[in-house]
Amino acid sequence: MIGGGAPCSVQSMCSTDTRNVSATLAQISTLADAGCELVRCAVPDMAAAVALGQIKAQSPIPVIADIHFDYKLALQVLEGGIDGLRLNPGNIGDKWKVAEVVKSAAERHVPIRIGVNAGSLEKELLERYGHPTAEAMVESALGHVRILEDLGYQEIKISIKASDVMKTVDAYRLLSSKVDYPLHIGITEAGTTFSGTIKSSVGLGILLADGIGDTMRVSLTGDVLDEVRVGYEILKSLGLRQRGVNFVSCPTCGRCQINLIKVAEEVERRLIGVDKRITVAVMGCVVNGPGEAREADVGIAGGKGEGLLFRHGEIVRKVPEDQLADALIEEIEKL
Repeated sequence: MIGGGAPCSVQSMCSTDTRNVSATLAQISTLADAGCELVRCAVPDMAAAVALGQIKAQSPIPVIADIHFDYKLALQVLEGGIDGLRLNPGNIGDKWKVAEVVKSAAERHVPIRIGVNAGSLEKELLERYGHPTAEAMVESALGHVRILEDLGYQEIKISIKASDVMKTVDAYRLLSSKVDYPLHIGITEAGTTFSGTIKSSVGLGILLADGIGDTMRVSLTGDVLDEVRVGYEILKSLGLRQRGVNFVSCPTCGRCQINLIKVAEEVERRLIGVDKRITVAVMGCVVNGPGEAREADVGIAGGKGEGLLFRHGEIVRKVPEDQLADALIEEIEKL
């Protein structure tokens, strides 16, 4: 479920060639295991549209088709049983073509997401506003919405993205004041895993804290699995969703007498894919360490070349530095 009070869902987009059915299904399976709840696939031509029907039939999660310009591609994927369309009706030509797509989507109860990007606004809007402003993006989105509404279609989601964080925030705030449709949120072309995570966390964090956002994608130039992991971390940090381990570690300082960075990175790596709703603390010294470790379900507090292992607030034992990661994982597995 999307909208209507349902939790904000996390989605991603396949980086594989959709025409390669086996590769795309393999990536979808990996994404689903990481917690991805919806996945979008590019449909550049008819071969991809036909292949997407095979992909949809075997996918463990709902599949959305990304369509541009050619209404025949939309009709093909709808016939193939697709779960959703990402399609801007103003970009696929004559109104009768849009009507054909809407008729097929309505018969199958398939929602359509209108996706406006700052980098591809209509020429007339750019001429009027001068550049892609938040107001121009909202006007574009509402224009596409009216096309669907005029055809009696209201199974609509809307996204309105820019690479500029505050422009995106302003656009979504304005849009949410004008419509009640579910909103798909994201910062488009956000960048690599490092810079894109920061931009997405700031932008999506603001919107989600405002109560805006029914489904989301963290767009990263990198591993698609990171999009899902970062998405859940954003939602977890706001208390909106809980999936996997809540990992706590200190930033280290001159008091730390173990290689905390090495231990923390090793533990975090080994916890990827673990879907236990527990808090794990990896702390470096005796100042804040024992307190944080006691509050966690499982934790360690570093000393000189060793650390104390805690479980549910109680000291389990003292562990040498080179065994801390293994000992922590063992305690987690006991839970």
